[in-house]
Amino acid sequence: MVAFVKIVVSVKLRPTAEVATALGDELYGCNEGANWVPEVAYEHFGLTVREHALRKLVYAGLRERGIKSAAAQQLIKKVVDAYTTLRANIKAGNLGPGNSKRRRKAESKPIIFRADAAQAYDHRNMGWDIDAQTVAITTRQGRMKGIPFVCSPGALKTLAAYRKGEADLLCRDGAWYLIATCEVPEPEMYEPDEFIGVDLGIENIATTSSGYKAAGRELNRYRRRQQRLRARLQKKGTKSAKRLLKKRSRKEARRARDINHCISKRIVTEAERTGRGISLEKLKGIRDRVRLRRPQRVTFHSWAFAQLGEFIVYKARRAGVPVVFVDPRHTSQTCCECGHTDEKSRVDQRHFICRGCGVVAHADRNASHNIAQRGETVWNAGRKSRVPATSS
Repeated sequence: MVAFVKIVVSVKLRPTAEVATALGDELYGCNEGANWVPEVAYEHFGLTVREHALRKLVYAGLRERGIKSAAAQQLIKKVVDAYTTLRANIKAGNLGPGNSKRRRKAESKPIIFRADAAQAYDHRNMGWDIDAQTVAITTRQGRMKGIPFVCSPGALKTLAAYRKGEADLLCRDGAWYLIATCEVPEPEMYEPDEFIGVDLGIENIATTSSGYKAAGRELNRYRRRQQRLRARLQKKGTKSAKRLLKKRSRKEARRARDINHCISKRIVTEAERTGRGISLEKLKGIRDRVRLRRPQRVTFHSWAFAQLGEFIVYKARRAGVPVVFVDPRHTSQTCCECGHTDEKSRVDQRHFICRGCGVVAHADRNASHNIAQRGETVWNAGRKSRVPATSS
């Protein structure tokens, strides 16, 4: 059975003024209807919403608002999925205990969608012409055909070969985008000779046991500058300052995302070229575990470490590179040569001097070797036995 990797491809639409007006009417009209549906659902069902029962109550009302049939069906599904996610978060304790203010607030009112929230489309109310690089979208004002779009050559090739499922329409800073879902076949995973350990951090974004180090000095300096600039603009409080804040709102995130893409691509490419696997730390819950001084908290909580891990995983799956996750405890306090563990061996951020054998190493490099060794242990413990069966 062939496995697939789900990825998204973003294309930018180039609509005329008339088409842009129709798209705006469609998006804001759908989200107005999407905010009416949760009110009805909450009134009749509370947080336990069933799609079939909800459709009987609201479908006719959505059609009266001018929303087309396919869009109405997708709106109802969007609301049901939102309530399902809310119930799952409550059950998992993500909104706090039963008497917490955050949980009571979530349970006491219907779900609300932003006026410009993304709207899903499928083959029933949109169509693609990849060769002509145009799309057709059904709106409340009718079918808008021949809307041109632009994207990179690689994205266009992926769309043509693997596009499947829905696409989300959204408007960001006055520009229109379609986010399309693609299912790319996942190649068979090979048997690695050894593993590349990846130590993630703030001073050095990523340090590998193979010798690669992505220094975080430039990104951290850029973030501190952006933080100072935001503080000055917020203090100024004028219309032009607020306009500039809005313009720059996602700039830092885009830059960090680009850096994470470049780092993850280099790590996965090296692993694929050398026939090795990748060993990563389990970082779930790190924000709750780590205690930091006040000056370090902003830097730590604005660091997209989870995003970098996700990029490495999905790029590795596309390349057939094995990835394992290991326990990160004491990786920075354990000597990769002799295995001696002592918190005093980590002299400072950069230096590691083993109290057992006396080896001197870069602290992040030492941790990456420990992660690589643990990754090989996890892989060997989990893979299938290749010992031939004994004959009776």
